[in-house]
Amino acid sequence: MVEVKIVNKSGFDVPEYQTIHSSGLDLRSNSVESITLKPLERALIPTGLFIAIPAGYEAQIRPRSGLAFKHGITVLNTPGTIDADYRGEIKVILVNLSNENFVVNSGERICQMVFAKVQQIEWNVVKTLDETDRGEGGFGHTGSK
Repeated sequence: MVEVKIVNKSGFDVPEYQTIHSSGLDLRSNSVESITLKPLERALIPTGLFIAIPAGYEAQIRPRSGLAFKHGITVLNTPGTIDADYRGEIKVILVNLSNENFVVNSGERICQMVFAKVQQIEWNVVKTLDETDRGEGGFGHTGSK
């Protein structure tokens, strides 16, 4: 278990795992007024949460499957990364991909936050790379069945 410090200015409980094996914690909207997302419109939704992620970790912001399937609401920049040295409020970019308006009310669960271990790299500049069977094949190279 990794400890993450949190400042909660939302007026709602801190995010919790919904089941014993959940990967993500649901984040709630903390807007003063309801926000209406028109079709293809996006908005930055505040959460009222501020966190201090330990070095070597990131928080990823991901869509909620129910909002995506039932209402066409998803998160842009998915997964959004919150770096370990960020200390500002967590805000979520929601977009409405449906043909109908969607109202985001304060307290509504809008996304999931998943914590992941990350490792920084060091570049090794070389003239060539090793050969593989795949080579430069990409973007559907392996075909579909």
